[in-house]
Amino acid sequence: MDTFPPLATPPVTTGVSSLRLTPLLGNPDAPLPLLVTPAVQGTAWRDVFTDIKRVVAQILPTVGGLVFRGLDIQGDAPFRAFVEAFGRPLLDYDFGSTPRSVVERGVYTSTEYPAHQSIPLHNEQSYTLQWPGTIWFHCVTASETGGATPIADSRAIYRALDPDVRQRFAHRRLMYVRNYGNGLDLPWQRAFNTDDPAAVERFCRANAIEWEWKEDGELRTRQSCQAVARHPVTGEMVWFNQAHLFHVSGLPHAVRDTLLAVVEDEMDLPRHVFHADGGPIAEADLAHIRGVLDACTVSFPWQAGDVMMLDNMLAAHGRAPFTGARKVVVAMADPIRAPELSAAAR
Repeated sequence: MDTFPPLATPPVTTGVSSLRLTPLLGNPDAPLPLLVTPAVQGTAWRDVFTDIKRVVAQILPTVGGLVFRGLDIQGDAPFRAFVEAFGRPLLDYDFGSTPRSVVERGVYTSTEYPAHQSIPLHNEQSYTLQWPGTIWFHCVTASETGGATPIADSRAIYRALDPDVRQRFAHRRLMYVRNYGNGLDLPWQRAFNTDDPAAVERFCRANAIEWEWKEDGELRTRQSCQAVARHPVTGEMVWFNQAHLFHVSGLPHAVRDTLLAVVEDEMDLPRHVFHADGGPIAEADLAHIRGVLDACTVSFPWQAGDVMMLDNMLAAHGRAPFTGARKVVVAMADPIRAPELSAAAR
């Protein structure tokens, strides 16, 4: 198991004496993520939870991410108890884009992709008009090698992007197209957590998603969404989309070539993304975006028992390849609706 030496960086001052807050990576000018440990070794989280909530309220909107360590949280049920103690109803993983399994009520496995694959940075469900405001990750079992959950400040990404690219995406927005099933992507039954087509249509209608039942009985959806967003509490602008993940250019060349050889139109790809006006996204823009994401990424090795809490709009996350057993579980809360979706509901 990895251990961390004491950091020379001075702790963050919050007026809370039971907890120690230190930039995990040792950079006080870029403190994401901030490490939260008990001032007295062996303290359980329940004994200092009032102070934990105070730290979250004061610090999370500024830093964007906290890592709780050494607070006696180990396993699925203790993790659920910890996140439920914040008093925020946990969210279901509806309209998901990757395979996950339910572990406990409101607690899911992290994305079930093969261990050798990387998952690029993204903000959870930023390909929709409704997303979780808060996301927690809990390391139950740390992998033998690799397996980090890289993160990045979405405000820093927004600022680092070429202004022309940023403005083009903000103005033209994005349209995500998904074709479910056929062995190429999640079946619609799993993505929508139902076997009832009428329930799918109700969900789509309520969330401004266009749907189409194709001749083979499979489902296609389209949804126009934001590329950038304003944080509802801090008012800061963030880069907030998954264009680089959904676009076919993000696939390995062999996979991309195979898919394009078997579909008649790019609209038939399992998932793809266009500008909301239907125009293609320039691959040079996406290459630039991926470069900025890489430059903004920070990473740390998990320790068993760690819990990372992210403001899902202020911090993006991903997954590094790994070897050996790895178990990281996830919970989400605090749903946020895009302004246009909230306006349409009135």
